[in-house]
This record gives sequence, C-alpha cells and structure tokens, in this order.
Amino acid sequence: MIDRITVDKILDAANIVDVVSDFVTLKRAGANLKGLCPFHDDRTPSFMVSPARNYCKCFACGEGGSPVGFIMKHEQLSYPDALRYLAKKYGIKIEERELTPEEIQSRGDRESMFILNDWAKEWFRKQLWDTPDGKAIGLAYFRGRGFRDDILEKFQVGYCPNSKEHSLSKDALKEGYQERYLVNNQNEMEPRLSIGTGLSLKRDNGELRDRFFGRVMWPIYTVSGKVAGFGGRVLDAATKGVAIKYQNSPESIIYSKRKELFGLYQARQAIRKADLCYLVEGYTDVMAMHQQGIENVVSSSGTALTAEQIHLIHRITDNITVIFDGDEAGIHASERGIDMLLSQGMNVKLLLLPDGDDPDSFARKHTATEYQQYMQENQVDFITYKATHSLGAKKGEPDAEERLVHNVAESIAVIPDEIKRTIYIRHAAKQLNMPERLIERAVNAQKSNRPSSGEEHNAQTSGAQVPTSASKILPEDDRGNEALIAQMIIRYGEKIFCTVDDEEGKEVPLTVAEYISLSLKDDNIQLQTPVYRQILDEAVEQSHRPNFRAEQYFISHPEEQIRDLSLKLGTDPTNLSKLFETPSQTALPGQEEPTEASSDERLDEVVPNLIASYKLNIVQKSLQDIIEQMKRPEVKEDKETYRQLMNEFNEKSKLVKELAKMCGARVVLK
Repeated sequence: MIDRITVDKILDAANIVDVVSDFVTLKRAGANLKGLCPFHDDRTPSFMVSPARNYCKCFACGEGGSPVGFIMKHEQLSYPDALRYLAKKYGIKIEERELTPEEIQSRGDRESMFILNDWAKEWFRKQLWDTPDGKAIGLAYFRGRGFRDDILEKFQVGYCPNSKEHSLSKDALKEGYQERYLVNNQNEMEPRLSIGTGLSLKRDNGELRDRFFGRVMWPIYTVSGKVAGFGGRVLDAATKGVAIKYQNSPESIIYSKRKELFGLYQARQAIRKADLCYLVEGYTDVMAMHQQGIENVVSSSGTALTAEQIHLIHRITDNITVIFDGDEAGIHASERGIDMLLSQGMNVKLLLLPDGDDPDSFARKHTATEYQQYMQENQVDFITYKATHSLGAKKGEPDAEERLVHNVAESIAVIPDEIKRTIYIRHAAKQLNMPERLIERAVNAQKSNRPSSGEEHNAQTSGAQVPTSASKILPEDDRGNEALIAQMIIRYGEKIFCTVDDEEGKEVPLTVAEYISLSLKDDNIQLQTPVYRQILDEAVEQSHRPNFRAEQYFISHPEEQIRDLSLKLGTDPTNLSKLFETPSQTALPGQEEPTEASSDERLDEVVPNLIASYKLNIVQKSLQDIIEQMKRPEVKEDKETYRQLMNEFNEKSKLVKELAKMCGARVVLK
C-alpha cells in the first residue's frame, strides 16, 4: 500500500513530456508536442502531449492520460505498479510493508512473469561468470568472438548449463517461484499467447527440464527495460546435427518475437540523438557494433521484419539504414523489408557488407574508425541499391531493365507522402536513365492496384477500433448538462468560487465542487449517473487538501473508468466552450474561433447557470410525471391524492419559472 502523501509526491514529480519521451520522439507543435502514437499503427503524428495540462492524448485512437495513466497503458501495469515505476524514475522512495504470501499469490500473471524473467536473467549471468562450466564454455564462447567484458555486462548475457542436477527449474522452485509461470499454460482469452515464461519444459513424468540448457543467453528487454523473454544459442561444439542454433522464449502474454527488437532498450537514446537507426539481423551483430562505438542499432532477432517492429523504430526516428550480410541470402532479406519500411513513411537506406561478412565478422576485421567510415561511405538509397543489386537486373537478360523499372516503381508506389513519391520518381528517372513520365506511369499503375495509404491507415486505426471504456460509460447524449457538470468539476473543481459565512460568522471559501454539491442538495437533487456522483463526492472531499488539482487527480485516478472519462471530458473543449461563448464572441469570417482564455474569470456566471439549467431539466421531468399521474382515473377519484399532486405541481411550476429566469438564454436542455 502506497500512502497518499507519497502518491501526491509521485504525481507532482511526474512530467508527461519526460515520461512519454522515453518511448516516443516528440516535436514541438505550438504550445504542445506531438509524435507517433504508441498505441496504434500511427503513420502521421496524432499523439499530442500537453505540458500545461500534464497529459497526453491520441486524436486518432483516443488513448492517452496522465503520466501514470500513460505508463499503465503502455507497460500494461496496475495503478500501484505504475506509481512504483514513476517513483523509481524520479528517485522517490516508497516505504511499503512486505507482502503476505496471499498477496504474492494474488499478483497478476504479467507481473509474476516479469519478476520471474528478471530473476532468471540474474541466474543465467551468475552461471556465466561464477561457475566453472560457465567460464570454460559460455564465457570462452563470447571472448572467442572478441567481445570485451564491458559489452557482455552491457547486454547482461548469461549461460544455461546442460545439467539435470544444477538447473534453473530446480533453483526457481526452491526460491518459491510457481511452476505455473515456469512452463507454458493455455490462455483461454488468447490461445496463441500462453501464460507462463516457458523457461521450463514439463516432461511426461512431471519433471521440469530447462528449455535453454547448454546455451549462451541474451535477455530481450522491452523498450522500458523489462525482461520480456530470452534468446539462446547452442554453442559451436554442440551445433553438429542441430537444425536450429537459436531458440527464443515461446509466445506469451508478455513476449511476442514479432513485437520486440533486440537492443532497442540499450539503443533508444542513441537513436534519438543520431536521428537514425541501424537495423541488423542478430544478437552478436548488435553487440559488435556497440563495441565499435555505434550504439544506435537494433536487431530483428533473426526473424523477418514485421510492421510492429517498424512501428517501434518509427516512434523514435524517421530514418533507418538496413544492414544485411553481403551474401545472396542477405540480399533477399533486405529486398523483403524495403517496401514495408517505405510504406510506413520511413526514410530508408541500405548497406550491404562485403560478400561473406556480417556486422559481427566485419567488426572483427576492422578498427572502429574503419568500421564507421565504411558505413558512412557505403549507405545508398533504395533506388541506387536496387539498380545495383536487384536480382531482376542481371546482364544478358532482355527483360532485365523492364523488371528493374517495375521493381523500383513498386517500391515508390507504397510511399504514403505524395511529395516524397515525386522526388523519388525524378531520382529514379535519372538513376535508371529513363524518361520521368515512364517512371511516373509505372508508379501510378502500381498505386492503382493497391489501396491508398490513407485507406490502409483508416482501416487500421478506425475500422477495427475498439471503443474506450469512456465511450461505454458516457450516456448517449454526452453533451447533456450532467456531463457538463462533471466536466466543470474536472476542469475547475478546486478553484475558489465564493465565500460563505460559517456558524461563527467567519468567511469560509467555497470551491466550485463544493458549490455544485451544496446547490444540488438545497433542492434535494443528486446527479443521476453513479460515476459523475463519485467524481463530485471525491472532488468535495479533496477540495481543501494542499496542492489539490482536480484535473490531475482524476486523470491519475486508481479507477480506469474515472481516468478514461476524465481524459475524455478534460481534453474535449467543445462542451465548455459553448457555455463560455457569448454573442460578442462569435467569430466573424476570417477570425479565429473563440477560446476559453478568460473562462476562470467567468465561473461565477457559468456555474450557477449550468446548475440552474440542470435543475430545470430535472424539475420539468418531475412536472411531467405529476401530470401523467393526475390523468389516471383512480387518482382523479381520490380527491386527497389529487389535491396533494396539484399543490406539488403548483410549487414546482413556480420553481420552474425561477430556474428558467436564472437560465435565460442559457437553458441547455429543452
């Protein structure tokens, strides 16, 4: 349990720009910042970050929130764990009691798996550095490939011994880790993604066997530094007859090979600084480049490049250089990824190493200076690359040139930006010594055979969009007075609205939230929607707490329903802007729309009118109910009941007139 004072310290310290910048490259956009949304396949920046309000929101998919809300969604953490994440980031100490066995047992599957993976990473490292077999076999392998100890420590590599007596599985059970998380278990919600790390395999006799026995190990981190899974390699002496040298953790709820990039955690700052990412194939390729002083590099871990991996890179930079082995297989691999990268709006260059070399072997043959110089001098754009290396452009084949033109046109056609396409068409015409109109015609022919980038983007971001929880809890008419009252509380709940005299005749300040609450209670009225009532009650309760800010409090609320609703209402200016608008503010042609710049100064006018309008709607409905009751034959025959209803009708009719007079032209509900 984290006490409220510590929670407030964390919320006060957490800066939305700092937090989001760890995962997304942001660029200034007026008073705000923007970048590619980390929650959907965003091809044009739609993710806005507001330093002034300390929250973020994607205007395409609707995701976002406060710093704690962002971390919860991005890292899929619980509210307390997101607070712990931010506390660690900002160096805030949290004093917590030890968890009971029951509380440990109740921890979520994802959290338990991450904890087990972190323990396993340290176990593998200990085997590498502290055991005779680890030193003689595992460490000898890395040093034999020329890696320095500081690079091995940087990537936290390890070793899993081939021993039944001394195994990770046995040690994990001794440490109290559950077998449920060591093996794989069926996930009813998503059968493809199991529950459990898969560090162990369960035999028919019930015994556990280490999945990675006899392998050197690489932990695979999420972009925020959690160990999602592992990659293991059978050592050279044991590879004879082994079809698969490398093995990865199985797909699970925390690890998917197609969604992770090896080295991204270590490289993200360097990528951001250089505004460029190098993409290689294997684990040792990444380590070799780091050893040569090139840190802005990631690996696809031996798998074909995926859209999810491209999106991870694109959030940090628009520029990528793909480095593949200089053999025929490397050329094929690079061909497959070019169009995917171009279609995502990336600026793509290619670099082929000399035949027979990969980034690791090439690094062992050259100094750091030679390595970096070769990379700078041999990067080419995809058109130059295809003209030089395309498999279809072989001499002696009569249709080789035609195939090359269509190959280049196919790549240009997937580029979403029209200006960039035009530039590449001109470049291709010069590079291939062909009329520009022919290249353009070939590109247009390719474009006509595929959906436009806009259609693809809409299909991905809109067609399959899952409604947020906020959209589920808002009433159908979310522009009604009740939603406006909740929005007013979220935006201005802590602001002093007026002063009242207490029992001793002293002036006491009344906040907006308190004024709304007392005004409703005066007429024995309450908000009809439970979540709105909770927002009002909590705002009143927190009103005079030091440094209380309603908006920050609610968009960082422990309950997801309130967080999502607060984000929706807090970031939507449409509702309140109509309340603050006056006839004199109506924009003339050519003028900017009215803003809420002076809204704080007009709360004394808007809040009473809003509450009166809400009361008016409630009382009008009550009057209609009375009229319906008086029409019933049995009520007409009961003179006493009829008289009571008539008196109630007269009283409420007077109240309606008073409220209507207060509302004037500002009656919102009809």
